[in-house]
Amino acid sequence: MKKTIKDLNIKNKKVLIRCDFNVPIKDGKIIDDNRIVESLPTINYAISQNAKVILFSHLGRVKEANDLSKNDLSPVAIRLSELLDKEVIFINKTRGKALEEAVKNMQSGDVLLVQNTRYEDLEDKKESSNNEALAKYWASLGDVFINDAFGTIHRAHASNVGLASNLENGVGLLVEKELLNLGKLDEPERPYVVILGGAKVSDKIGVIENLVNKADNILIGGGMVFTFLKAQGINVGKSLIDEDNLEFCKEILAKSASKIVLPVDIHVAEEFNDSSFSHIADISEISNEEIGMDIGPDTIEKWKHILQSAKTIVWNGPLGVYEMPKYRTGTSKILEIISSSNAHTVLGGGDIVAAASEAGYKEKVSHASTGGGATLEYLEGKTLPGLDIISKRD
Repeated sequence: MKKTIKDLNIKNKKVLIRCDFNVPIKDGKIIDDNRIVESLPTINYAISQNAKVILFSHLGRVKEANDLSKNDLSPVAIRLSELLDKEVIFINKTRGKALEEAVKNMQSGDVLLVQNTRYEDLEDKKESSNNEALAKYWASLGDVFINDAFGTIHRAHASNVGLASNLENGVGLLVEKELLNLGKLDEPERPYVVILGGAKVSDKIGVIENLVNKADNILIGGGMVFTFLKAQGINVGKSLIDEDNLEFCKEILAKSASKIVLPVDIHVAEEFNDSSFSHIADISEISNEEIGMDIGPDTIEKWKHILQSAKTIVWNGPLGVYEMPKYRTGTSKILEIISSSNAHTVLGGGDIVAAASEAGYKEKVSHASTGGGATLEYLEGKTLPGLDIISKRD
């Protein structure tokens, strides 16, 4: 087990915490503050220890100068101040005298937020390439480093791997919670059922290859299902196809047909919108001019029986074109089923957590991961650099 913030003496120390404040912002206003809220337990614990709390986070991607203003972390500082009910000092720089003086003048219990770490990507991608000099500079600002950004723990950046390489370190309470819940999937109580959605097979190849050996069933929906159906020789009309991975689908179906469960009916439409004519079609009856948009009611019923007997369930990716209300039924119905289950239920980050939150099911599952790519890579069995670098408990 990795060391956590509670294993370290942080009293009265300058504690650098890597958070994940990569939240959606429109017109300067935060649309969803879930990631900020999830960071509060670690930040409040550090405050309770009279630490001087220095926060780092990225926001979006910075490739050109125009990206700086739209990826400014100042709205996060304002929202964080409200949630903590105390002033958060915001420094609109990632290095320099203003930052150094602000850190120097901090009192115990103060909280300071550094500007978007990816501002350093504008020149030579210093953050994303784990620039050694940048990591050492940031490390010089503090005494202890805590990684509480599970969403970027699969990346080797200056603000996570770089800082951990230069300071006494541990993980925060959010990351600890992620590891405890995802760790239950290493030796799951059975039956173990995996639900995979989303658009492309290519995004899930590693997960499928790893979990087909561990899971009892893998239920496949979303846009990716049409590549699997086509691999079986089924006409999918104008539905999304990942041509590059048709052969992979054929091979995995041939090898593990008993484990992989595909839909038996599909909600199809004439056009890719929620206003054109649509109907439920058996998978053998999709016409050349139709597009698959969601799983159908017979599929939901079939999957319900599988899920009701499951002891462990993990789900990544919506089952239909969830952004269109007309095609949310499959995702919403399956969320309803698993939320009333006694199984250990894990939502694997990204869009499915957003869907669950919007539909009111997020608090009804065992764990909603804050990771997207990080959760997928964990499920693939990959090494996560931001975690691997953290010190182990003695």
